[in-house]
Formats: sequence, C-alpha cells, structure tokens
Amino acid sequence: MSMTVWEWFEQRSYHHRDFDSLGRSNGNGAERPSTTLILPARNVAGTIGTILSVVEDLRARTGLPDQVIVVDADSPDGTAEVARAHGAEVYSENELMRDYGPAQGKGDAMWRALSVARGDIVMFADADTDDFEEHFVYGTLGPLLADPQLQFVKAAFRRPFKQGEEKILDGGGRVTELMAKPLLNLFYPELAGFTQPLAGEFAARREALSKVPFFTGYGVEIGMLIDVFEQVGLDAMAQVDLGTRQNRHQSLASLSRMSSVVLRTLAAREGLGQRPSEDLDEGMSALWEIHQPDTYLHAVATEEGLRLDEYLNELVERPPLASLADGEALSATALPRLSLSMTPAPGGPDRRDRDRMRSARGRRHVVRPGLPRSRQDRGLESVPPPE
Repeated sequence: MSMTVWEWFEQRSYHHRDFDSLGRSNGNGAERPSTTLILPARNVAGTIGTILSVVEDLRARTGLPDQVIVVDADSPDGTAEVARAHGAEVYSENELMRDYGPAQGKGDAMWRALSVARGDIVMFADADTDDFEEHFVYGTLGPLLADPQLQFVKAAFRRPFKQGEEKILDGGGRVTELMAKPLLNLFYPELAGFTQPLAGEFAARREALSKVPFFTGYGVEIGMLIDVFEQVGLDAMAQVDLGTRQNRHQSLASLSRMSSVVLRTLAAREGLGQRPSEDLDEGMSALWEIHQPDTYLHAVATEEGLRLDEYLNELVERPPLASLADGEALSATALPRLSLSMTPAPGGPDRRDRDRMRSARGRRHVVRPGLPRSRQDRGLESVPPPE
C-alpha cells in the first residue's frame, strides 16, 4: 500500500479518546500483545514518582503496561531510589551492555534498555513531564493494540512554553518547529505529517525496534523516525493526539546545540557528511563541501564580552540489536567502541580506516552533544537534557 502524506494524515492520525476503553478495564480477558514502558531518566526525582504513580494506577486497573523500566543515568538527585520505591524495574544505563563502555546520552540509554524489555510492544516516554496522565500510555499503545498491521506510533501534542506564571500555549518545541520540521519537509516530505517528530513518547513493535540503529544523543528521535520509515513504510506508521504536554525548557544556547545535532543526524542519513571530490570539476573539490566536524562552535555575547564556546558533537550510532543476535557483532561494535573518546588513541585508525569501518556497516555515524569548552574556561560540563 502506497499513500500520500495527505492520505496518511487522514487515515493514520488518532486521538487518545479513540482508545479510552483500554483505560477502563483489562479487556475482559481478551488476549493482547505484551507491553513494556521504558522511561529514560536523568535527575528527574521531582517528576518520576508522580509519573510512576499514574502508571501504577493504570496498570492495577487494566494490566497496561505489563513491564515498567526506568533506565537511570546514575542521577545524583535520587531518581533511582524514587523509581524503586514506586515498583519500577530500575537499571543503571552504564550497567546495561557494559561492553559498549559508559552510556553516551538518552539515545544510548534507550538502546540499552531495549535489551531488557520483555514486551511484544515497547513504549518510550520522557520522565520530566509535569502533567503526565494515564492516556499518555494507553493512547500511545492503542493503535498498535488495535491494528496488527501498524508497527510504529508517535505521540502528538500541544507544547506550551511556560516562564514563571506566563504560559504561551503553543510556544514550546522550538527545535521541532525551527529545525526538524523544515528538514523533513525538504528531505523526507512523506514524514511532514508528524506533528511532533522529536517527541520522546512513541511505541513500536519490539521486532521493528530491534532492526533499526539508535543514535546515542539528541538525534535519536529523528534518526529513528527516518529509519523506521525506510524499514516499514509510511502506511505502517501512525500518530496519536495526546492533548497537551508540559515539560521543562532549556536555554536558547542549549537549543542551538540540540538543533545542530538534529541537522547533523539528518545530514548523516542523507550522506551529506562529505562530498566525493570526483563528483566535482577539477579545482572545485574544496568548494561547497558539507563537512561534519566533531565540534560545535557557539559564539555568544556576554556581559564580560564576546566568547567562543566549543562543544564535542560526535555522531555515535548504536547498531540494531538484531544484528548482534545474528552474529554480526564484530562489525557492529567496532565503531561505537572507537567513538567513546574525543580523539583516536595513538596508533588508532586514521580517517580512511574509520571510513572503511563505516562503509562495512552501512550508513553508520554517531551523535553525542556536550562537553563545552571556551577560550576562557576549558573545563567540561554536561549538556542538559533536551527541551
């Protein structure tokens, strides 16, 4: 089945009220696929308890979801302790799949958590939501439970921007509106119907998720949307209107870095990282090339004067879990292991060696935002979680 984006929007856009029956009972004993909810968490002790209480009430009444996982970034604020107290399975992101070294951000935590998910359908949700409600869960899972042909469902919602007591109802989601949507319209117009392409709330059949790679940083959502589309096709994807979702905001400088990661992720998928010189006229090979540096430079004006900050902006991508199970772990693990350091170790692979490894694995890159350095201060700090 082939459909236009207009046909898809009309036929594959749902509302959470379409699945209210899932929130009222256990389905009268009807058999259904098992489900897992995964919450990647970093310093969310203030919201994770409320979210898990809502999930537990739904679970006690309906059986949804069957498994609840919190994968924690070893948060110093006690996130893991709060999650355990509410009955969730809690894992340290750095303890799962330890052969890959320390976890490299949200996308990496999601990829590792998939290795302990038991559900036939796996749902991810952000753990920093202030107004989490039951329909976030059953609404997102609903299309997959109702239609066995669907493989992937993305949440859609309004994104208010709140500053103090002032709230702009549709002022949030700035990276989505200013970067992700224009890029999808240009390069993947079939996906232009997704209202929230970067939403952290989505669900998919575990088999489908195991066949796509995961970018390790803020590029995970747009990378997965593109990869799932290429894997299953638009007609096997859907979106659900969940109403309004309020989460914490980031500074404009942080959003700039996040936008850079989204741009580079899509550029990697489009093969825009480097343009072969043989495709250009002689003497023009140095012009109009699109490079993918490992750093993101951000010039800012401050009270002390102008400052140029530098952030490590590697593109790191974890292989499909199915490829590891199929005995292809050697080619799949080589690049992620190399990508853990900022620069290659002495005697390590040069650019040509890395390119050969990437070619052997297909279109493989990696994105890890963070590690700011300025001329005044070369100390390192972590990039805050996305807006």
